[in-house]
Order: sequence, then structure tokens, then C-alpha cells
Amino acid sequence: MDIRRERISAGDYIDFLKRTDLGSQYPKERFGERIEALVRHAAVSIIARNEEGQVIGVCFGITDFAYWLFITDLGIDRRYAGQGLGRQLVRRAHEEAGGEKNIVMYTCVNENAIGFYEKLGMSMSTDVMELNHTQWTPFTVD
Repeated sequence: MDIRRERISAGDYIDFLKRTDLGSQYPKERFGERIEALVRHAAVSIIARNEEGQVIGVCFGITDFAYWLFITDLGIDRRYAGQGLGRQLVRRAHEEAGGEKNIVMYTCVNENAIGFYEKLGMSMSTDVMELNHTQWTPFTVD
């Protein structure tokens, strides 16, 4: 397995999403256009590949490289879940942003992932604000 900072194409990411539960977090509206922007602009892009070169894990984040990192996307191919890959991806993203001694890490958590993030040492925050006027039609990437 290879884990490294890498930009992937929108096509590779969409293919990966079909093998994860992460794809259900995206709205249907302008899906392809938004995924293209996501993979092009994520400040931190950590990718795990298996021995055949297939993407099996992704961690994207936005950061100022000085104070904070916001994990926007963390997903693992279902066949590789439960093997510690998510922990490795988050740790590497945190390091790329500046390390745990310098960088506060945030994320928005699906209720099914709360336990995972708690095991990383994260806790629920009460100081996050939101403004959302986005049209959001859920769908599954397949």
C-alpha cells in the first residue's frame, strides 16, 4: 500500500466513490462540476493506493498551514475498511498541514463516523457556525 500527497482526477475520484459510503454526502446538483473543483483545489490531498495502483483511500482538507485544518473528505474503499487506513490518512493530512502541535483539526461528521473520530482524540465542538443556502438533493454515486 502506498499513501502520499497526490492530486487525482475527478474521474478517478468518482470511480473511488462508487466503492465507498462517502459518495452519499454529495448533492446531485452539478455533481461532476463540483467534484472537478474539489480535486483541483483541495489544499491537502492524501491518497492511498493498493499494489495494483487503484485508489483505496482518500483524505482531502482545506488549511491555512498555520492554525487549522478542516477535513472535507475521508473515505475508504469498503474492501479495506477496518484496517487502520482512515487513521493513517488523517494523520498524514494533519502532518501535511503543519502537525498536531500547530494545527487544530475540524471536520463535519456523519453520525456513523463519530466513534472513528473520537478514537482519533477528536471531540464535538460547540463553536462552529454555518450558512447554507445550497440546493441539496441526496443521491448515491454508482
